[in-house]
Amino acid sequence: MGLGRYGEQVAIDYLCRQGYQIKGKNWRCSLGEIDVVAVDRGTLVFVEVRAKQSDAYGSPEESVVQAKQARLVHLAETYLQGHPWPGGSWRIDVVAIEFLKEGKVKRLNHIVNAVGG
Repeated sequence: MGLGRYGEQVAIDYLCRQGYQIKGKNWRCSLGEIDVVAVDRGTLVFVEVRAKQSDAYGSPEESVVQAKQARLVHLAETYLQGHPWPGGSWRIDVVAIEFLKEGKVKRLNHIVNAVGG
């Protein structure tokens, strides 16, 4: 399993422990992919997972640049066109994970409502 997929599984396990209900993962369309779709207390949550083993090019959080944020918003809106959400409210979270070389989690940072829509 690659680092990205492993990071997604670590994020899903973490979100489940926080009470999130996972609706899906790796939803794809022509614009790209949403890593995790979940529900948190009635709010639909699109989760971007960023996993890194080295901070040589910045932190995982820093990799969610302006262009990536805009794409995430567009992906969320596209998802909602095909999957209407009765509650109406949604947000985009980021789960940033740094791993040690042996695969253990060094740091996990869950940023709620990280990207404005």
